[in-house]
Amino acid sequence: MGRQTLSSIAVLLPLLTATANAASEAPRPRGVGPDFAKYYKDATSFACISNPEIKLDVSRINDDYCDCPDGSDEPGTSACSYISPLSPKQPSRYDPTKINDSQALPGFYCKNKGHIASYVPFTNVNDGVCDYELCCDGSDEWEGVGGIKCEDKCAKIGKEWKKQDEARQKSLGNANRRRKELVAEAERLRKEVEDRIQTLQAQIKGQEVKVEALTKTLAEVERSEKGKVVRGAGKGGKLGVLSSLAKDKVNELTDSLRTVKDERDAARSKITELEAILKRFKEEYNPNFNDEGVKRAVKAWEDYAASQPIATDDSARDRDLEDLLNPASESAIKWDDFEDNEESDVELLYKFEEYLPTPLRTWVDEKLRALRLTLIENGILADTTASDAPESKRVTDARDQLSSAQSALDNDRSELTKHTEDLAKDYGPDAIFRALKGVCVNQDSGEYTYEHCFLDKTTQKPKKGGGHTGMGNFARIETITVDEDLPADGKGVGSGERYALKYENGQHCWNGPNRSTLVVLACAEKDEIWKIVEEEKCVYRMEVGTPAVCGVKEGVQKGAPAHNEL
Repeated sequence: MGRQTLSSIAVLLPLLTATANAASEAPRPRGVGPDFAKYYKDATSFACISNPEIKLDVSRINDDYCDCPDGSDEPGTSACSYISPLSPKQPSRYDPTKINDSQALPGFYCKNKGHIASYVPFTNVNDGVCDYELCCDGSDEWEGVGGIKCEDKCAKIGKEWKKQDEARQKSLGNANRRRKELVAEAERLRKEVEDRIQTLQAQIKGQEVKVEALTKTLAEVERSEKGKVVRGAGKGGKLGVLSSLAKDKVNELTDSLRTVKDERDAARSKITELEAILKRFKEEYNPNFNDEGVKRAVKAWEDYAASQPIATDDSARDRDLEDLLNPASESAIKWDDFEDNEESDVELLYKFEEYLPTPLRTWVDEKLRALRLTLIENGILADTTASDAPESKRVTDARDQLSSAQSALDNDRSELTKHTEDLAKDYGPDAIFRALKGVCVNQDSGEYTYEHCFLDKTTQKPKKGGGHTGMGNFARIETITVDEDLPADGKGVGSGERYALKYENGQHCWNGPNRSTLVVLACAEKDEIWKIVEEEKCVYRMEVGTPAVCGVKEGVQKGAPAHNEL
């Protein structure tokens, strides 16, 4: 016998031994599940599971009399069904002080071959009712109370359940894939916010430098403009006054010329129309009609037409006239050239340095201007900025540039604050609700259509027209514990911890509070509203399915078993 053969025997021997031991073990008593089989291995005696000091003969197992305080000696009958944390203690053959408050076994075990094994409450054993939803093989009614006989339907039920389970698993797979997409989208949106914050921070630094420089520039321009004295209504001394008066007069003449031109054009139009009437009258009248008045009229038209000079082309003259009336034309007077000449009469006195050599002129100019500013600041010369005269164009331009830069800086700071606060907000597990923010779902219910927009608002819309009613604006994300039966179609919140979105401060309810809505979320393949109820006056509750909460503990942590309503 070779070494390989010996090795094979060594591997198979433990398996053969275990098989032989399993075959020699006594079968489990009726109603005992495989998890509790170890307590019933002894072929001669039995120790109560929760009270092992109490030992019984095996003949007293399933004898329809409750001997153990925890009911473990009656796994296949309803004799110990009264033992429950909610029911009063019942006497037994043993010391009442040793009675256990709860049953040791979860119930009567149904093998349900072909389907899923399950436990049935002891109160349902031999009660004359076939509990196929828990015990599809009918073994819980083994005694046939009232002649009832529950046939084994596990093959049929198991086949239908498997079909439904495949659909559920497929739906769950789609939901999990959708959730991954939402997580990726949420991460992308968060990255956009982070990138925008970095961009804004860089922009703000540049804007701050720009504002500081423009502030200094404005101060320098205002200081340098203080020495310019303005007299009369015009700017720039006598030249400014004359240009202002001339501009007013020219504008007055231009308006009059425009009026005359319009009247001329209207007269031309009327003459042309009358000539056309008379010409047509001459051409169409009957010369054989002996009417002296008509003949005189025709003769007068002929004389008028013969006396008119040959028409000339006035288009060039009209173009010149239009060009003169158009303030934007090249031939129009550029009043800015005169009005922007802000050189004051006093400043002309300082122009003598222009006749000096360049180095000396520069030095003199600096000294004179510094002296002038000193005189202004000490009240010796007039400060035009303190008068009612309008500020100069240089000052206005500098002020506008500073105002524009300051406005851009304020806008960037405001946007930075908004994005920074957004990063600190709670967007749920994996920040997934960031990807759903503003996404809306609708559901018809009675006379209304209800709308839920994630992290935005809830709304009630009448189907027959009329104003919409705000049921609340998003306030926060909460976690709540629910305990409800899951509907057959799986579209419900079931039981356990759930994410909930709280919406508050909706439209005021007449003789009541402002409307509010609690939106309870559970796993679903797509976003949809399942149920809407008004729990109190103007206090609503929505049950909403979404893939956003699939595959996570529906509280605050990841990793727990997924919600299984799918």
